[in-house]
Amino acid sequence: MPVTLNGQTYCQTAEACARAAISKNTFLRWVRQGTFPDVRYRDRKGWRLFSSDDVERLRARVQEVRETQQS
Repeated sequence: MPVTLNGQTYCQTAEACARAAISKNTFLRWVRQGTFPDVRYRDRKGWRLFSSDDVERLRARVQEVRETQQS
């Protein structure tokens, strides 16, 4: 469910991971390991909010990992 904050639309973790074609568990592991930086905003429940830029960075990281694995 999209959330609007300061005129920008954000999505939650499940939607961002689906857009980036990665599992939520993999994303959370990457954050814990420091492989991917955590997002800047959270909602009042503490859930992560991803901007379109965050989703694009995640997609790029997924692509980078997949290319490395194929080499």
